[in-house]
Amino acid sequence: MAEFIDKFRLNFIEDKRYEFIFNGLKTTLIITAFAVLIGIVLGFIIAMIRSTHDRTGKMKILNAICKVYLTVIRGTPAMVQLLIMYYVVFAVHDPGKMITAIIAFGLNSAAYVAEIVRSGIMSIDQGQFEAGRSLGFNYRQTMLLIILPQAFKNVLPALANEFIVLMKETSISGYIGITDLTRGGDIIRSQTYEALLPLLAVAAIYLILVMFLSYLVGKLERRLRSSER
Repeated sequence: MAEFIDKFRLNFIEDKRYEFIFNGLKTTLIITAFAVLIGIVLGFIIAMIRSTHDRTGKMKILNAICKVYLTVIRGTPAMVQLLIMYYVVFAVHDPGKMITAIIAFGLNSAAYVAEIVRSGIMSIDQGQFEAGRSLGFNYRQTMLLIILPQAFKNVLPALANEFIVLMKETSISGYIGITDLTRGGDIIRSQTYEALLPLLAVAAIYLILVMFLSYLVGKLERRLRSSER
């Protein structure tokens, strides 16, 4: 135990190698936060297009485009998408590695968010649409004011799980040279030739983040249930 503590003090405190971990954590959180925003906005738009087509038969062309997008994104690995985005899409006009990663992970997340939200929308009874029409709402107003709030409550756990998975998927950002949390731990390992401590530190931080997010989601779910009552 004393030897373990000495290694921790030497590798993380005295040599300030812990800065790789904390700087990497900051990068991971930034990528995750902005990718989540892209995923939510784009995912909800796609879900509304798909569900509108399923219920009314309209938006056939947009629905076909969305289906192709969902098939490609959900059928290929996130790492391959990230590499294509960096080495192909932005090969000429590079917006920066951070922006590239945010866009790649945002587009990836949007595909899963779209299907989650669409399933929530389709789970709402058709009578809710008819009730909205009887109140004088058009289709868009009915969707925004009546259907989506109910669908959001139904799919909240699945959405939270998707965002947790997204945060962990950002660990592949190192493939395009970004020093994220995982890459920070790997840099320490390469300098100290000690794999246990940096990897344990990275795993512990991810675990704490996941537990904190799960706690927040659980609290939000309880508040939503209490508001229903």
